[in-house]
Amino acid sequence: MKILVTGAQGCIGAWVVRGLLRRGLDVLIYDLDPNPARLSLITEETERKNLSIRTGVIEDTAAVKSIIKDEGVTHIIHLAAVLMPFCQANPVRGGLINIIGTLNVFEGARDSGRDVRVVYASSSAVWGPEDAYEARALSEADPTKPSTHYGVFKNANEGNARAFYLANQISSAGLRPWTVYGVGRDVGLTAAPTTAMKHIVQGKPYQIPLSGFMDLQYVEDVAETFIRCALSDVAGAHVFNLAGDVIEMEELARTLAHIRPSAANLITTGGPRVPVAYRMDDAALRAAIPGIPKTPLEDGMRRTIELYERLHAEGRLND
Repeated sequence: MKILVTGAQGCIGAWVVRGLLRRGLDVLIYDLDPNPARLSLITEETERKNLSIRTGVIEDTAAVKSIIKDEGVTHIIHLAAVLMPFCQANPVRGGLINIIGTLNVFEGARDSGRDVRVVYASSSAVWGPEDAYEARALSEADPTKPSTHYGVFKNANEGNARAFYLANQISSAGLRPWTVYGVGRDVGLTAAPTTAMKHIVQGKPYQIPLSGFMDLQYVEDVAETFIRCALSDVAGAHVFNLAGDVIEMEELARTLAHIRPSAANLITTGGPRVPVAYRMDDAALRAAIPGIPKTPLEDGMRRTIELYERLHAEGRLND
């Protein structure tokens, strides 16, 4: 078994690689940056000594297909993408990375000459705004109504995954995270809750530039979910919601102040709502993939703050 992780230098990617390495699995990462900076925050150097790294861009069809075939890849966790703000500002470039890159992964699996299982990051951004739906938790059977280019791209990837299964029997699972938080989450529209936790440790004021509700999901849980889906033998092209803990941003600030009283005068909120429905039902995921973890929100925030405090004490917490 050899597992390829694309976008491994991102936040979820770093935690996925960490989880795979701690299982003793053969891991190959493919990313733009050969320096696993986020991974180094959450692992020891000895854990990374056998990690194989290849550099390149996900939209390079020949390179992606060659790696999958020539490196003996049997499982792919595909996380390489650009996030919502980039896609809104640069929709053509965003589409090349998010859609063409994903097509490259599936074509590489198809043309490898072996069975290759694909797990990929979709997104809750496939949903439209909260007011586009009834006031209830949405299941995978509800219609997707994305209102951003990013959401449209992720919706297309779900459709292409189904097409590859129907035509080529490539089994896959697409996971729809909402706001992933934890050490290493430092870019993207919904990185704000994690940025707030980091600022608390640094003793710096910070305004969360968003309002309304978010569904917060602890990164270690999300990474473990990707891994369990990859190691599963469930056949078909599946798409699964991920559900964490829904919290309003002002309540988040109060909870952070409860965990660290020094945050009471540091963290404020204000700004637009994220244009994505935040109530999701993940019963289908939990029925298909047993043992999916779910860390209570306050526990996950406490773990994140404690790890930032350790990094800060070691002089490894950059601005």
